[in-house]
Amino acid sequence: MLKIPGYADGPLVQGGAYLDSPLFWPVHLGSCLRGEDAQRVAFGADWDAAMELQRALSAEHQWPVFEVPLRSGHTIHIVYRNDEGERGVDYLIHHPTWPEAEELAVDDGHFMGPGMAWPELVSTARRPTAQGIRDPDARLLLLFPTLGDAQLPDDAATILTAALTALTVIEEPAELAGMLLEKQGQWARAHWSSTHGVRVNDGGHSFRNPANTFAMPEERLREISVALHDVSRSP
Repeated sequence: MLKIPGYADGPLVQGGAYLDSPLFWPVHLGSCLRGEDAQRVAFGADWDAAMELQRALSAEHQWPVFEVPLRSGHTIHIVYRNDEGERGVDYLIHHPTWPEAEELAVDDGHFMGPGMAWPELVSTARRPTAQGIRDPDARLLLLFPTLGDAQLPDDAATILTAALTALTVIEEPAELAGMLLEKQGQWARAHWSSTHGVRVNDGGHSFRNPANTFAMPEERLREISVALHDVSRSP
């Protein structure tokens, strides 16, 4: 069984095999697909098959884990937490020198986030390491549910559409990309700022808002900001 320092002692298993299914991606993005129109565009005639895949991902006897390593040595772990009555997806970040992983975002009924700004999401997707998930489109869609950014660039829809086109069989990927960017995560879209190399936001449910009592310590916020900034630099 896999272990993530400081994380629940659940039956963690590698989830990489799921990434080969085009249906995995709309299922993974499910919490961002609010409203009947979004569900229709995402799943179409594949609804029953998607629900079967969702049941497999939510099985209590195994919790799929997806790992997105950063060049800084940190790893973002995406964990399908399948406790009965407490199911959700946890987005954790860890470095080998840390005693335990930190939560970036929690995607469940008691959501916490956002965990990433758009520039961080794109840079993390585009600069993979030699280990873990290396496909830029897969990294982008895996981490998309952590997004909460009120200031998106003009090319955001184009980038997201390209990822959906590459990995899914959705008939109207551009339409879905627009819906996803309009709603983003379960939280309100946050405004991000950077002071002395520390990127923070104003989200009321975010671990990266130092005004929140549950925010990460300042030094951890700084280290995470540096890690995500490092992957965004030009080669």
